Amino acid sequence: MDIPLSTPILMDGATGTALRQRGMPEEACTEEWILRQPQELLALQRAYVAAGADVLTAPTFGANPASLARFGLEEATEDFNRRLVALSREASGGKAKVAGNLAPCGMGEFAVREGRFEEVVDNYRAQVSALAAAGVDLYVVETMVDMAEARAAVLAIGEADPGKPVIVTFCCDDEGRTPAGVDVLAALIVMQGMGVSAFGLNCAAPEVVEEQLERLAPYACVPLAAQPSGDGETAASFARRAEGYARLGVRVFGGCCGTTPETISELRRAVDGQHLGPFAPMEQDPDVIPCASEREARFITPDVDVSEPIECTSDLVEDILEVEENTPVGAIKIEILEEDDVLVFAEYQYAIEDALCLWSDVPELLEGALRAYQGRAFWDGLGDMDPDFLREMSRKYGLVIL
Repeated sequence: MDIPLSTPILMDGATGTALRQRGMPEEACTEEWILRQPQELLALQRAYVAAGADVLTAPTFGANPASLARFGLEEATEDFNRRLVALSREASGGKAKVAGNLAPCGMGEFAVREGRFEEVVDNYRAQVSALAAAGVDLYVVETMVDMAEARAAVLAIGEADPGKPVIVTFCCDDEGRTPAGVDVLAALIVMQGMGVSAFGLNCAAPEVVEEQLERLAPYACVPLAAQPSGDGETAASFARRAEGYARLGVRVFGGCCGTTPETISELRRAVDGQHLGPFAPMEQDPDVIPCASEREARFITPDVDVSEPIECTSDLVEDILEVEENTPVGAIKIEILEEDDVLVFAEYQYAIEDALCLWSDVPELLEGALRAYQGRAFWDGLGDMDPDFLREMSRKYGLVIL
């Protein structure tokens, strides 16, 4: 079911902090606790609908196998997701859409360093398959801190439930860095390249969200999302920030920790008072092309100076560092010539800081490298590769084609 992201969308507010106020212990498995006390979630989410929320976020934040395994509940993945979505659907009363919620699972950084990125994708795919079977209307991938987990979640959605809208939000500090060191500008560049419906920030103070969205806005090609924490804010002061968010291109509004149905009610009035039209990207310079490494935003030009090709050997990390430190070029180029190269590249791609040009003359190998790369790479136009295939790589992985 399509969600009209060209018009403002009001999400709900906090779930976890609100349930703790209703008696949920800090150490509890949230998903299991909700299923044992469903009336608490129903009351909370019905209040959000009454406050004017357009979307209820199903409480499936930690309902992926890796997160449930911490409680010995990984075998309950399918059952928990199905029942939790059903509760949110009941609470919506047909007045709000229901979003499947994906969140950090704790696998990303270590799995990527060991060349096991597909295990992260598989973890999210198991949850997405259950959410798809439960009939969610859209997906919210929230509170992300690690590029690999965000990419894995988006890939899993695209493969297990294609065509559904996907909203991705990261959390960050006042410097725009996540706890894993990812610049949220790099995250925007990668996520919109992969085709997400909206990108934004959550679980940060309202002033941090506004400051960082101002930095993102000039590069945003998709609507922005603002779901700050409400700690230390009154409902009225929280809602007054909607005008500033809207000016930056925010069309998805909501709240995170500490927000309440009263907050969402005030925000509903504030958003409605903006009379917002469709999202329109800011004018962008066509000669400034966004790319990204795993943690850093990188910008190239159509005539970017690219290094001599680097082969994927056991010395790949040293070769990458040598080029980046001693060769004054705009981007590095890595060749993927055989299957073993994909494995080597996947294990050592974390060392890349500059913009990356990937090259191969075998489509399957190029896709393997693009899938493993936790940034946004480009193709420099050199070599004989089918244009339709390159466009598919651009659609799925954000490959920039010069």
